[in-house]
Amino acid sequence: MHIILVHGAGGSSASWSLVTPLLDERGLSYSVADNPSQSLTDDVASVNALIDAAGEPVLLVGHSYGGAVITNAGRNENVHGLVYVAAFAPAEGESVQKIVNSYPEALVSSFMTRGDDGEWIPDGRPEARQALAWDVPDEIWEARDDDNRVSANAIFTGETGAPAWQTLPAWYLLATNDKHIRIEAQRDMAERAGAVVSEVDTSHAVPHAAPARVVEIIEQALGSIDPIA
Repeated sequence: MHIILVHGAGGSSASWSLVTPLLDERGLSYSVADNPSQSLTDDVASVNALIDAAGEPVLLVGHSYGGAVITNAGRNENVHGLVYVAAFAPAEGESVQKIVNSYPEALVSSFMTRGDDGEWIPDGRPEARQALAWDVPDEIWEARDDDNRVSANAIFTGETGAPAWQTLPAWYLLATNDKHIRIEAQRDMAERAGAVVSEVDTSHAVPHAAPARVVEIIEQALGSIDPIA
């Protein structure tokens, strides 16, 4: 089975830089999405192209906003399972912004600014790291400008179609010290999706803070999915 890793808002393929070496060690087949984060529709299309190119059954893995992408791309008939890593798992007609608005404000809102066109610009000051990403390795934080892109507001307001988690098995790695997506929101989404839940005591940056735990839940999913079904 082929694994496709989908980064969050403003990220890039480098968002999985500590996960992919572990997949390599295990001899697992994977691709890494590198989405522009300008619209949900475009990012879903990008992932669908990777699914079609895989030529075999696929397990989708999404972090943060990447969860909204896999929720929609997972309707592709070649997808056999979904793994959410501290990720959004919207229902039909729901947007990421609607989910965010349904809960008290998360701390991350204090460290984001809006550009002239409504785009979201992350704060790179040391104070932001201390508050939001204290457990990200130094070398990753120092290279963050290579991994960060400005995200258009459209990725947060784009509405989801029929969610793939309604028909596919799902797993959810919940970050219990997350300052981006509130813990109660993660629990509610995981329960609604019928996901098998694991927890990790990290910040929102799970793929960099606990890459081994990400691979662990991927392997759990791979061991449970029948690619012939």
